[in-house]
This record gives sequence, structure tokens and C-alpha cells, in this order.
Amino acid sequence: MQRRKVIGSAGMPGAGKATVLKIGRKLGYRAVVMGDVIREETVKRGLHPTAKNLGKVMLRIRKEEGSTAVAKRCCDAISENTEQPIIIDGLRSLSEVQEFKKHFLKVKVLAIHASPKTRFQRLLKRNRSDVPFSWEDFLDRDLRELHLGLGNVIALADVLILNETGKMAFRRNVTRFLEREKNIR
Repeated sequence: MQRRKVIGSAGMPGAGKATVLKIGRKLGYRAVVMGDVIREETVKRGLHPTAKNLGKVMLRIRKEEGSTAVAKRCCDAISENTEQPIIIDGLRSLSEVQEFKKHFLKVKVLAIHASPKTRFQRLLKRNRSDVPFSWEDFLDRDLRELHLGLGNVIALADVLILNETGKMAFRRNVTRFLEREKNIR
């Protein structure tokens, strides 16, 4: 078991996990993005990385390999030769949290929350292939994420940061949290 500090982030699409990741990188955290596993597998399976295809592959991987499949792939990708703290972006279930706790001694879950209306507007502004085409697409994606258990991860997180009050306040709150966690032994 590794003694490294691991912060796992959880939040609905558009809540602000990418901002947490960006701040973490600036503070010296290594970034591991669970969604990258899904994007890579989608392309590997010869599919275009649309929201619909990514969702299908996300569910298929977990059905074929078990609920911790993505977490296991992330653990395999993390080298053991550094003490660098890690941010794991995109926890989806409590079983994934438990998988990380099997490999790392110090795991803390950070939940990011923003309202559906706010998140929908943010997703529309993104320049990614998985942008929702409609409010219905957005809700379908949310329900798929919740079906995996994301709501449970958010509800049982160690820390919750609200992302509704503006970029500066959110960044300040995230920076304080990550700096404090990085310095705790």
C-alpha cells in the first residue's frame, strides 16, 4: 500500500472538477483523470467520443470488468516511485473509492457541487465532443452518472465545495483545501 496523499474528486458533469485538476497541477499534484480511461477505450473500440458513445463505453467497461474497472486501470497507471500527491478526477461510485483505499493509505474525497442550470450552461460553453445537444441529453447524462452511484460519493465525501458563487471564490476555496491537504502528513 502506498503512503501517498490522494484526493479523489467527484461532481456532476460541469460542476468544476477540471478547475480542481488545474489548480492541483499548479500546486504540484499529479493528475489522474478517470474519464481519460473511458475516452481512450472509446477510441480503441473504434467509436467517435460523443457523449452517447462515452456513456455506453463507460457502462460497458463496468459491466464487462466490474464496478471498479476504471479505478483499477488508474491504479495500474500510477507509478510507485514518487511521493508526489495525486488528484484522481472523476470518482463515480463508492466501490471506486474503496478500490483506491486498497492501494493508497491516505485517500480523501472532495465533492464539487453546482446546480443543474449552472452546469448545463458551463457544458454548452465547453469545446468538447461530449457537449449535450439539449436539456434532455444533459438530464440523460446526469441520470446515467447517478445510476453508477455518483450521488452516494458526493453525499459521503469528506469535503464539499460549492461552485455557484463565482470563479474567484471557488478557486480560492479549492486552493486553500488542496494546500492544506498537501501539507498534512
